[in-house]
Amino acid sequence: MKKYEILGNQDTRSGFGVGLLEIAKKNPNVVALCADLTGSLKMDAFAKEFPERFFQVGIAEANMMGIASGLAIGGKIPFTGTFANFSTGRVYDQIRQSIAYSNKNVKICASHAGLTLGEDGATHQILEDIGMMKMLPNMTVINPCDYNQTKQATIAIAEYEGAVYLRFGRPKIPVFISEDTPFIIGKALMLNEGTDVSIFATGHLVWEALKACEILEQKGISAEIINIHTIKPLDSEAILASVRKTKCAVSAEEHQIAGGLGDSVAQVLATKFPAPLEMVGVNDTFGESGVPAELMKKYGLTPENIVEKALKAISRKQN
Repeated sequence: MKKYEILGNQDTRSGFGVGLLEIAKKNPNVVALCADLTGSLKMDAFAKEFPERFFQVGIAEANMMGIASGLAIGGKIPFTGTFANFSTGRVYDQIRQSIAYSNKNVKICASHAGLTLGEDGATHQILEDIGMMKMLPNMTVINPCDYNQTKQATIAIAEYEGAVYLRFGRPKIPVFISEDTPFIIGKALMLNEGTDVSIFATGHLVWEALKACEILEQKGISAEIINIHTIKPLDSEAILASVRKTKCAVSAEEHQIAGGLGDSVAQVLATKFPAPLEMVGVNDTFGESGVPAELMKKYGLTPENIVEKALKAISRKQN
């Protein structure tokens, strides 16, 4: 398999902060709004350099979405920032009515998603947000895998016309995507070519999938690893091209199995090329307070879990 150099360990939210500042320096229409979490969202540098373009709305997330919609009407490119739970669950009505329905050019940027939020527990560890957002018409959903890709995605969505949900996280994880790797909204990124099983991963699970690939290689199994950073619009062509070759697949995500990436992949395969599909994700349960690595192990989101599902998919194919 292709070997990826670890370029450091960094949180994806920092990639968002750096990308936001970089694009703001180039585009005066970029503005930012935050719901009392400027430090957590890494929006400090933007607020310091462009105070006239930064709006601290306080703990009033619904109001933030309404303000962002209004700013978009005025030709601005608003980036909203708060935790993923508050970026979706708390304000779904405002997003649906004021942003998606009217197709506003608002960028909903959501940190601290998934189980890896850790000790804050189930009330903050939203695992349903991808499903909620991908079901909205006019909404693009992006879930990058590391610091560099989150930075690239932040810059890309500023240049993209339309509503976007950008999901990222809190923990420091390996940085392995190079700075010069192109980021194209709606186009999956091939990380390792293989012939025996396709593994479609998103967000933090991309690195886990690469580690699973190493384990599978030791077992004589060739895994194809594809980074699905854009969940909507989904790169159906890349999915079909891979599964037509391997004849089976695994999806991997830090999200509920219901409504997530796996569901999207299953829909493509069911309608275009039926093949065995196994899903790695949280299975119809809430999270809990704990150390991120321990939570990932307890809820079945490790490389070993991906390997197990890959072996099962291959077995189903053979039978």
